[in-house]
Parts: sequence; structure tokens; C-alpha cells
Amino acid sequence: MSDVFEPQDLVDRFKERADAVRKRNLPAVGGEERKHFIQQAELDFLDYGLIADALPTLDNGILTLTIDLRPAEE
Repeated sequence: MSDVFEPQDLVDRFKERADAVRKRNLPAVGGEERKHFIQQAELDFLDYGLIADALPTLDNGILTLTIDLRPAEE
């Protein structure tokens, strides 16, 4: 691990996590447990995806993640 923090590396790791959540297999559970697992996977994907789409900047030791939440232009 490097002693230098690279903001883009953080964003890249979140992209990998979002991909992993998308590819995650459903465990052999049913009923409420299955429903909860699916809901959590959807939230995980949303959270990781938001960070993965962020534009990171590091200025004077302050990390800022800019996430554009505006609707995509057609």
C-alpha cells in the first residue's frame, strides 16, 4: 500500500465493488431473508455506483467527491 493517497484509486475501488454487487449470486434463502438480501444488494449497488461516478478532488487535505445527480440530457 502506498503512502500517497490517490483519490481516483478510491473511486476505482468503488467501481469494482459496484460490479461485484451486480454479479453477486443470490444465496439459497427464501422468504423475508431473500427479500432483505435483494434490497440490501440494490442499496449497495446504488451507494457504490454513486461513489464510482464521482469526480474526486483533493485540495489542501480535503477530499471532495462531486456527484452529478442531474438527469441525463437526451
